[in-house]
Amino acid sequence: MPTINQLVRKPRKSKKRSKKRRALAYGWNSSHNSLFLSNSPQKWGVCKKVSKAKPKKPNSALRSTARVELSNGKEITAYIPGEGHNLQETSKVLVQGGRIQDLPGVNFVIIRGTRDTEGVKDRKQGRSLYGKKKEKKSKVT
Repeated sequence: MPTINQLVRKPRKSKKRSKKRRALAYGWNSSHNSLFLSNSPQKWGVCKKVSKAKPKKPNSALRSTARVELSNGKEITAYIPGEGHNLQETSKVLVQGGRIQDLPGVNFVIIRGTRDTEGVKDRKQGRSLYGKKKEKKSKVT
């Protein structure tokens, strides 16, 4: 336990909070060839590899993942939500932060219905997360 005199000379320092999604925290300055701090909610990138991953212990269904190289040069693993997808190598995608609990090391989610990703087919409920537009009712006369 420090004395009052010690605290007067050297006050306590608060712990620095580290960023959870470091890949979204930086941009790329091409004129200086360096990273700079610019927090952003989403970033776009290019798929390098599309694959399936096995989840942690109690779960067993295969999950779709993609290795994505972001616009700032960082490479991440992102989860592809929903049933089925049209992604392949060199597809452009939009990525946001979001941890997938049963996939260790997967801290990003690909946003469906943007860039080269299609929305989930035959989706009627919870469409906003899966990039599916509302179907128009046909008028019967």
